[in-house]
Amino acid sequence: MRCPFCNAKEDKVVDSRTAKDGKAIRRRRECLECGKRFTTYEHIEDIALMVVKKDGRREPFDSRKIKAGILKACEKRPIGMEQVDRLIDEVEHTLMGSMDREVSSEKVGALVMKKLRNLDEVAYVRFASVYKQFRDVNEFMEELRGLLS
Repeated sequence: MRCPFCNAKEDKVVDSRTAKDGKAIRRRRECLECGKRFTTYEHIEDIALMVVKKDGRREPFDSRKIKAGILKACEKRPIGMEQVDRLIDEVEHTLMGSMDREVSSEKVGALVMKKLRNLDEVAYVRFASVYKQFRDVNEFMEELRGLLS
């Protein structure tokens, strides 16, 4: 690590602690050459997860897209942001925990629906109606029958 003040190569760590909800380590360092202190952060390197769309396109996984869909499905429902964030974290953790670096959009949607079904049935049906692109009322009713049984 080079000192940002004098560009020296030698320093010592004065203090270390977790930061950013345990996702990083904050280190206070002191340059052995000039004596000035500076802060560095150590993060786990993210491995890019790619989502394969129905048409074959690939794009980087973006939890903000999932969040937008879930928030729309949960509109006017008694579901707090903490619950939504936890659901998204669970989905992301499950996807990142698999050894696959590519995942189908169908798998992502199915995982979100499974989590939503356990959280709120109305939000689940709303999300499913968009995700599954029901063509008519019969398909929608079939999904509801499956939910009721």
